[in-house]
Amino acid sequence: MKFTETSLAGACVLEIEPHADERGFFARTACSTTFAEHGLNGNFVQQSVSFNAHRGTLRGLHFQAAPHEEDKLVRVTQGAIFDVIVDIRQGSACFGQWFGVELSARNHKQLYIPKGFAHGFQTLEDNCEVLYAMTVPFQPGSGRGIRWDDPALNIAWPMGNPAMIGANDRDLPTLAECQLP
Repeated sequence: MKFTETSLAGACVLEIEPHADERGFFARTACSTTFAEHGLNGNFVQQSVSFNAHRGTLRGLHFQAAPHEEDKLVRVTQGAIFDVIVDIRQGSACFGQWFGVELSARNHKQLYIPKGFAHGFQTLEDNCEVLYAMTVPFQPGSGRGIRWDDPALNIAWPMGNPAMIGANDRDLPTLAECQLP
C-alpha cells in the first residue's frame, strides 16, 4: 500500500498495490503491521456499509463524541464519492480546515481518518456503496455532526447543493455551535 499524507496531520490517502494476472487482481486493503509502521491504528473492530441510490446524495459531517472517538478507513466498492474530512481537534493548527478526495471503485483509493475529524461525502454517481472500517464500535447516543454547508468551513462540494440529504444531516449545528469532543 502507498500512504500519502493529506494536508491535515494524521489523515492519509492509501492506494492499494494490485498484483494482477489473467483473472484480475488481488491487493491488501489493510494490514495492522503496515499501518503501525506509518503511525496509524489498524485495529479495526467494526465494519459498516452505506448504500446510496442517487447521484448527489450527501451524508455527514459525522463523528463520535468522547470517549467513543474512532479512527476510520473508508473505501468505495461501487460507484464514486467525494469524501470530506474536517479537523475538529481543539488546539490543532488545522482546526476547522477540510480535505476532500475522490474515492471510487475504479481508483481503489482509501481514506484513513484519525480520531478528531468529522467525516462526510457526496455521491458522484448513482448506486454508490461505501465501506467503513472503524477502530471503535458505534455507540448509540455518541453520534454527533456538523452542517455540511457551514459557511465557516466553506467546503467546495463538487455537485453544489445535495440532490438528497437526510433530515438528521440537514439539521446539524455549525462547527461554532457544535459540542466537540
